Amino acid sequence: MSETALSVLDLVPVRTGQTSAEAIASSLSLAETADRLGYRRYWFAEHHNMPAVASTTPPVLIAAAATRTERMRLGSGGVMLPNHAPLIVAEQFAALEAIAPGRIDLGLGRAPGSDPVITQLLRQAGTTSDVEQFPRHVQDITALVSGEGATVRFTSGGEYTVHATPAATGAPEVWLLGSSDYSAQLAASHGLPYVFANHFSGQGVERALDLYRSGYQPNEEHPEPRTFLTVNAVASPTVEEAEARALPQLRMMSRLRLNKPLTALETVEEAIAAIAAEADAATEQVVQGARSRWFVGTGESVAAEVREFATRFGVDEVMLSPVAGYYDSEGMSSASARSQTLELVAAAL
Repeated sequence: MSETALSVLDLVPVRTGQTSAEAIASSLSLAETADRLGYRRYWFAEHHNMPAVASTTPPVLIAAAATRTERMRLGSGGVMLPNHAPLIVAEQFAALEAIAPGRIDLGLGRAPGSDPVITQLLRQAGTTSDVEQFPRHVQDITALVSGEGATVRFTSGGEYTVHATPAATGAPEVWLLGSSDYSAQLAASHGLPYVFANHFSGQGVERALDLYRSGYQPNEEHPEPRTFLTVNAVASPTVEEAEARALPQLRMMSRLRLNKPLTALETVEEAIAAIAAEADAATEQVVQGARSRWFVGTGESVAAEVREFATRFGVDEVMLSPVAGYYDSEGMSSASARSQTLELVAAAL
């Protein structure tokens, strides 16, 4: 198997006392670090109305990162298509491809990326897509961003051609994202690259990849199935530091799973103090379950887990979601904790 390539998934975390501006500045600094270190791609997620997550608009963040990077691919991990009109998504990513030719990935997901209230607000705005039309909308977007464009056929028999941009010289690469059998089978039937959201689900990856690979329908653009996997990772000079830095994100995951009120991401000190004060068995169970699927340790140990993980599932790329938390003393615009993960793992690999 070839050497394992590394990529980055960024949710633009917001910690206690941090502003959105500081969180985004930190993520753009992290993108620069990833580009310098030779990471293959950098994707921004889409989530809404979460106190600890500022990645609400992947196209805007991708455009900002494009001005700060030179080599690596930039994309969405992903755009939650039911929240958006397909034409608007196609136009945004066609423009991004013009800004950074040959470097844009359009990852599409079917989940809402938020709670039912936000989903309803998006629907009231009149821009959202019917989730049941997801397969057709994926095809529409793929056609719209191509040089040929998409053809609208009227019931009267006439035709009308639509282009996402007037004179494209290239197109973003479309990926399907998911954490279920449905997304794997859809990607296979459409002959599209596929990513299993292992960082979020952590279960069912083997079956999803088998369904994708065994059912793959090749085409001229993608003659063979292409896939990689995501993982949550924290690397520090010592195991003890890495375990401590993992705590804030682990506790946020537990609040999400247990339907508890969401907050900004705790600092390491806040997380440690809360654990000592709460002694909550349900939270501890969720935290330990999540921790068992994360890669946490020194650069060497995390790199070894990445290699083994890539070999086990037959992929040549692993996308790290660097989830290291921050201590109170670390600057609000600093990306040092998450940069440390990228630097140590890259050095070890």
